[in-house]
Amino acid sequence: MTKQLHIISTGQQSMKRFVHVVQQIHEYVDAIHIREKKWTAKELAEVIQALINKEVPREKIIVNDRVDVAYIMKARGVQLGYHSADCRLVKESFRDLQIGCSVHASEEAIVAEKKGASYLLYGHIFSTASKPGLPPKGLEKIKEMTKELTIPVIAIGGITPENTKEVVTAGAAGIAVLSGILLAADPIQAVGKYRYALDRAGNQLKGVNL
Repeated sequence: MTKQLHIISTGQQSMKRFVHVVQQIHEYVDAIHIREKKWTAKELAEVIQALINKEVPREKIIVNDRVDVAYIMKARGVQLGYHSADCRLVKESFRDLQIGCSVHASEEAIVAEKKGASYLLYGHIFSTASKPGLPPKGLEKIKEMTKELTIPVIAIGGITPENTKEVVTAGAAGIAVLSGILLAADPIQAVGKYRYALDRAGNQLKGVNL
């Protein structure tokens, strides 16, 4: 199975800049998460429509927390956190949406899978400036978690092209990146490095030499 590359908005870009960057790099990624706590429902919908107008497939668009916006804009899905509506309730009411759950422990992951989550975001894996003072989860936790689950686990937190192979080898179905791509001086070059690292790691697991 091809390893997935998810990008997540940073909260540090204007709507116009975010749309511009995503338009350039969407062909290299598998999912585009819009995680913007300060944007209104109207603004979220406008950004999604702007992405669609730029020929970004709505099948790649995932909205953080706002089930209503994801549904009315016919996005691929919604990403739920600890503060979001219960996964099972969302699954029962919005059957067309793919549901991702953000988890920080194996116990949470198991519960989320039982409630119908399509995939999980798990982290942070490595030390990252966005989580100062919080110890990283590390690779061993992914190994343990993926042995207990049947749904994909997407790793997040401090992941670079250089350590991508370690994450994939540990059992992750893919990685999620924020500033490493979206805030890069050259987003196209940055996403290309991540895509290459992911594809190479995935092929090596299959025994294919590149």
